[in-house]
Amino acid sequence: MKLFYTPGACSLSPHIVLNELGLAYTAEKVDLKQHKTASGGDFYAINAKGYVPALQLDNGEVLTEGPAIIQYLADQKPEANLLPPAGSLERARVQEWLNFIGTELHKTLAALFNPNITEEAKSNTVETFGKRLGFVEKALQGNDYLTGKAFSVADAYLFTIVNWAPMLKIDLSPWPTVGEFQKRVANRPAVQKTLKAEGLI
Repeated sequence: MKLFYTPGACSLSPHIVLNELGLAYTAEKVDLKQHKTASGGDFYAINAKGYVPALQLDNGEVLTEGPAIIQYLADQKPEANLLPPAGSLERARVQEWLNFIGTELHKTLAALFNPNITEEAKSNTVETFGKRLGFVEKALQGNDYLTGKAFSVADAYLFTIVNWAPMLKIDLSPWPTVGEFQKRVANRPAVQKTLKAEGLI
């Protein structure tokens, strides 16, 4: 398998999951401004949507969209327990979190990367993000991870998106439990390996 990624982007979550699972893969960096891969290829030819992540499978097929990729990867090695069995309520809970992170956190924060955003829109976006993060703060209280004591693919996704907050100058101190979660995930060996590979630490 080959993961196409951009350092620190939402492709960080499948990169983390690949390392958590110990699956064999290669990774190729993508310049999203030029839409070129590190080897000089046209990224649009790999993913017509033009954004990361994209996972090229051994049969040549390409899978896109981070939440779909991380669930697919987890199913390749179910004994690693990064995703509960299909059909279980526990799995639905992880998928519930993946949907919440994607629609309420990821999409909200992504708006702040628009250089043309007005100050008013920026303020409203940060306020909305804070309300959504408040829900996560309560859910994490008494838990190591989103669904309890076990790390799942949803935690890799949450860590990736909340990791954008400092670069966007969002102070996370009002959500100390989220801050503790970020440190806990960052200290996982597979996450350290991924952050180093992407040049983030």
